[in-house]
Amino acid sequence: MKTLTLANIYELQGLKEEALEIYKEILKKDSSKNDAKIAIKRLSGMRKDFLNVNTQMKDFFLKLDSDVEFIEFERWLLKLWN
Repeated sequence: MKTLTLANIYELQGLKEEALEIYKEILKKDSSKNDAKIAIKRLSGMRKDFLNVNTQMKDFFLKLDSDVEFIEFERWLLKLWN
């Protein structure tokens, strides 16, 4: 059974696409579910915001040359998922 709780668990585990699909299914069944609407907006916005950023950070990651750069990349990842 696909529920808001399951979608939330997926989202917390980093399974954003799977969570987004569940939220969409919930909203199709009941358009009054405000939690699902908010989650869809949040996750859809994240996808748009990170399309180019991911490419830039991938290039940065592939060229990491020092511990300082690694720490910078690690901080970016933490900001991304918090």
